Amino acid sequence: METPELKVVTGAFGYTGKYITRKLLSMGKRVRTLTGHPARQSPFGDQVSIFPFNFDKPSQLVKSLQGAITLYNTYWVRFSQGQITF
Repeated sequence: METPELKVVTGAFGYTGKYITRKLLSMGKRVRTLTGHPARQSPFGDQVSIFPFNFDKPSQLVKSLQGAITLYNTYWVRFSQGQITF
């Protein structure tokens, strides 16, 4: 049996991300989320792998995206914060 494609959804537990994640899981895809709250309980149980969103650590961010076919980005920077800007 072929391994399902890996899709990454930022904020899979948030408003928009949960709908994207639900649809991907219903299609039989593997889902990984990048989140600022990795200790938060997943509404999807163990169906979604959880990685911290290391926006400020590029090498960690690259590792968390390895193997992914598609990235669904629901994260946006509303205001400049420290070194993180638009």
